[in-house]
Amino acid sequence: MPHRLFVAIRPPAPVRDALIDAMEGVEGARWQDEAALHLTLRFVGEVETPGANDLAGQLSRIAWPPFELRVAGVGAFERKGSPHAIWARVPGDAALDGLRQKVERACESAALGRETRRFTPHITLARLNRSAGPIGPWLAARGDLAAGPWSVEDFVLYESHLGHEGARYEAVEVYPLRRG
Repeated sequence: MPHRLFVAIRPPAPVRDALIDAMEGVEGARWQDEAALHLTLRFVGEVETPGANDLAGQLSRIAWPPFELRVAGVGAFERKGSPHAIWARVPGDAALDGLRQKVERACESAALGRETRRFTPHITLARLNRSAGPIGPWLAARGDLAAGPWSVEDFVLYESHLGHEGARYEAVEVYPLRRG
């Protein structure tokens, strides 16, 4: 049975608390629960067990020093002209991009192909469907959302389990950041 995998950074509890405090005020939004808050470095997708094991091994070889991140603002992703997610913005920098590139190379080394989508550092706060209320007032009211900075000390390989209530994320392996 294949494993649905992604690699992410989990913000610490004070940052998650600040995000949860902002998660209200859009009718029909499916707000993320605290356990689902993360910054995806690479969505991997469906992988059979040998490939998952190979990826876990490749990720364990990554050497990258700890660095700081913060939340600064909010935004939305659209699909076919309609918003489908609202998120907290994480300003990108060289340290975050360097770690993301190392994760990308680990995926390539595990024969999982190359990510083709542009990387937009963010933490998803809510999923939206066509019945969701307007998001403009929410975006305007929370445009100055800020949390952190926090020190990123590790990254995580997650498995996503899809169910009737949405996705549940299980940490498969935590990789401490370390200098090379």
